[in-house]
Amino acid sequence: MMKINEIFYSIQGESGYIGYPTVFVRTSGCHLRCTYCDTQYAYHEGQKQSVDDILTEIQKFPAQYICITGGEPLLQNEVYSLMKKLCDLNYKVSLETSGDIDCKDVDVRVKKVIDIKTPDSGAFGAFDEKNLSYANVNTEFKFIICSKKDLIWAEEFSKTHSLFEKSCVLYSPSYKIVDEQWLASQILEMRSLARFQFQLHKYLWPSTQRGV
Repeated sequence: MMKINEIFYSIQGESGYIGYPTVFVRTSGCHLRCTYCDTQYAYHEGQKQSVDDILTEIQKFPAQYICITGGEPLLQNEVYSLMKKLCDLNYKVSLETSGDIDCKDVDVRVKKVIDIKTPDSGAFGAFDEKNLSYANVNTEFKFIICSKKDLIWAEEFSKTHSLFEKSCVLYSPSYKIVDEQWLASQILEMRSLARFQFQLHKYLWPSTQRGV
């Protein structure tokens, strides 16, 4: 059984799959407390569901894309079998994870979107460096930028670990903390190879959290 906070159908607001109609499976529970977290309601709230029940719910929606998010999905062991079954059913599956848990058991067919916590994230240092070994075309590393210090740190980290050569690197402005135009201009000024993104869903549906 898994503790699930919600399952819903919306537009993917982030990552390389941005814009696609997607079914989101939000797991309950997280061991981190990031300053920019917009899903604090998922820290504890949720209902127990079997993997088969989750699959049944997903299949009610006309989507090819499934996003496993949280909370922190990898805190629940059953999530690995859920992702495998979804891949076996030919869904395009993405996983949004804090990066603080080793992704070694994640099905290789799953797109891993791994958050790397910046100095002003509130969870700086919460990153398992084993996850750097999974840097490839099916892994994206996301940095949520809360300040100029965060941006400089993210750029140095990405260069030090050759992330630009191996994976898609995403820089995202912390919503209502960092100006989107400022970050876009900084990426150009620094001649960074990062991909700028912002949380599309927060502009489509600013009064809800749906679509993360």
